[in-house]
Amino acid sequence: MSGNPPVISTLISFLAGLLSFLSPCVLPLVPAYVSYITGISFNELINPQAKGKIRRITFINSLLFILGFSLVFITLGASATFIGKLLSDYIHIIRKIGSVFIIAFGLYLTGVYKLNFLSQERRVNIEINPRGYLSSILIGITFAAGWTPCVGPILASILLYASFSETTGTGIYLLIIYSLGLAVPFLITALAITTFLNVFKRITKYIRYINLISGLLLISMGILLFSDYLQLLSNYFADWIGIDLGIL
Repeated sequence: MSGNPPVISTLISFLAGLLSFLSPCVLPLVPAYVSYITGISFNELINPQAKGKIRRITFINSLLFILGFSLVFITLGASATFIGKLLSDYIHIIRKIGSVFIIAFGLYLTGVYKLNFLSQERRVNIEINPRGYLSSILIGITFAAGWTPCVGPILASILLYASFSETTGTGIYLLIIYSLGLAVPFLITALAITTFLNVFKRITKYIRYINLISGLLLISMGILLFSDYLQLLSNYFADWIGIDLGIL
């Protein structure tokens, strides 16, 4: 991968974050997270009265929660790229092996096979007072540190991809975009929690298809990486829409 983040890489990273949000490990828990980080009961959140004050508290605490998990993801991205640079002499071999792992993660998400160690939920339990700005950041860090298996394969694939970057800045950029893909729908949901609850009832029956799409995305990404076509595809796409990759 070049030092500049390719257009396709940006789209893949954002879509990976969005699919992480839509995973059955995150989506159903959003109301609980919003209630916990704000210290506001669920009934108060959906109460139309005192809407302005609640929305302000929700907005600020949600942003701090997002900051918390973004810091962890971005740090992981920088670390992955740093390790990749240390092993730069073997980058082509590492890319091939990493591509195989990404394809394997994709097959797991599509339900082709099961892995017991990915079927066990892992959480970091930290007792935090839910009221206060600092606690919202800490809860965000805790969320990122204890992500569940549904998010793990997608995030691991993006980290593997970031490890192939030539510069640490590119790895950081990719994880910032991934975090945005997770953060934007979370913030929108937090500010429109009542609407989300109505929509969620309809989305639930499509969770299986969301996992399937996530898996197919990773499989496609892995195949393109293995064949070294991802960079060529990015350059072609950038030329097609008239974007100069040098400014990214």
